[in-house]
Amino acid sequence: LIDQDSDRDATIVQLSFGDRLGALLDTMKALKDLGLDVTKGSVSTDSSVTQTKFHIMRLGRKVEDPDMLETIRLTIINNLLQYHPESSEKLAMGEFFGIKAPENKIDVEVATHVIVEDDGPKRSMLYIETADRPGLLLEVIKIITDVNCDVESAEIDTEGLVAKDKFHVSYRGAKLNSSLSQVLVNCLRYYLRRPETDEDSY
Repeated sequence: LIDQDSDRDATIVQLSFGDRLGALLDTMKALKDLGLDVTKGSVSTDSSVTQTKFHIMRLGRKVEDPDMLETIRLTIINNLLQYHPESSEKLAMGEFFGIKAPENKIDVEVATHVIVEDDGPKRSMLYIETADRPGLLLEVIKIITDVNCDVESAEIDTEGLVAKDKFHVSYRGAKLNSSLSQVLVNCLRYYLRRPETDEDSY
């Protein structure tokens, strides 16, 4: 989980994976290797799930660059796959980077859900649930900006084979009207469901 809302100054990254995680130092090193500062780290256990939480900054402020946020996400997942190969079959990224790909594949057509709701007079909340894959965050943000909407903050949540993301979005400092909301939803549904081979097919 990458949380841009809870802390004004830092990006919060939370990693939860069963009771065999124990990758605090490994993950911290991977983040520092990206040129990031880990200002705070904590580990807690809820039932059988270990949760590792980091507050990270870049050049004294929270991470805003979408490319870096996607790099952080993929770095942590790759780190998890490297040190905990048992996670390969439970994460969508195991298909691309893991030792053994997941047996149960998510049908992208079925998995994709996109909803826009009002979140006050000045912004809207965009909810996206779709099959996870490399570059997904960048693809989503590009689609949002292509329809002239601004991304104010985000919560990027990767759960196994599924990405469950929330974005605070606005248009010229205001919430999205119904027409623009529908355009955004339609664009996201089309591009997120589109098979990867479409661009190369004739």
